[in-house]
Amino acid sequence: MRIFFPAHQEICKGHGRIELRRIQCSTALNEYLTFPHVGQVFRLERITKKLDGSPLRAEVSYGVTSRSPDKASPAKLLQLSRGHWAIENKLHWVRDVTFDEDRSQVRTGTAPRMMACLRNLAISLHRLLNGAKNIAEALRHCTWNPAAALQMIGL
Repeated sequence: MRIFFPAHQEICKGHGRIELRRIQCSTALNEYLTFPHVGQVFRLERITKKLDGSPLRAEVSYGVTSRSPDKASPAKLLQLSRGHWAIENKLHWVRDVTFDEDRSQVRTGTAPRMMACLRNLAISLHRLLNGAKNIAEALRHCTWNPAAALQMIGL
């Protein structure tokens, strides 16, 4: 059985920068870790440059996954780590910016959790039922057309 797996890398260009992402995976530490159900560990390196080639940042992060090398190749783990940001961009960013959640003054009891649930519900309804790509635009549409908002939830 191989302990170290060949590194996998990809280069992405967008948002005014070029990003090199390189991942190295290993099962060499599995017996030493107390992490439950460890499948492999990985080292993820991200090097970001401006389009003109000048450096922006370089960072290295380490991770542990329960997925074995048979179920998650280095390429798959690189894809999964990249997909993690989809959650941040599609949900948390919308909650922070569109709903201005950080300035909410709802702070007592279970009200903050309930408000977060309602915001998530609104985002999900607009995405799943209306196919909305822009939640702010969808919210404005419902503000201008209250009947459409009620129709969306079946009332």
